[in-house]
Amino acid sequence: MQTNEKVYHPETGEELFRDVRRIGYEYHGIKFYADMPGWYPKDNDDGIFTKEDMKVYSKALNLAKAQAEHLLTPDKIKQTRKKLKLTQEAAGALLGGGHRAFQKYESGEILPSRAISNLLKLLWQKPDMLELLKA
Repeated sequence: MQTNEKVYHPETGEELFRDVRRIGYEYHGIKFYADMPGWYPKDNDDGIFTKEDMKVYSKALNLAKAQAEHLLTPDKIKQTRKKLKLTQEAAGALLGGGHRAFQKYESGEILPSRAISNLLKLLWQKPDMLELLKA
């Protein structure tokens, strides 16, 4: 990721360089890592992050939260939806959340509610129960 733009740290005045660094975090005892794009000084990870950079962090944090709170992960949500033979839009309409909810769950942009997560867990085990929801 090359850029000719010069960026300086707002507090130290040190020149920053565009880079991606593996940064570790912890959420309720769950350690997670994010390959964080950002503007970094040469010798440490005291970076400056754009709104787009922070989306990477948010997705990593959501994955850690899902694990800590026993919610389904984006991959498991997608597997379940596909097992049920539903499009993202149909899943949102039938199970709740709206037409873009499953796109956001599956991308890791937002976490599912505990209710949606539990419903999907039940439907994974008993997919035939989906017919009850269609009635």
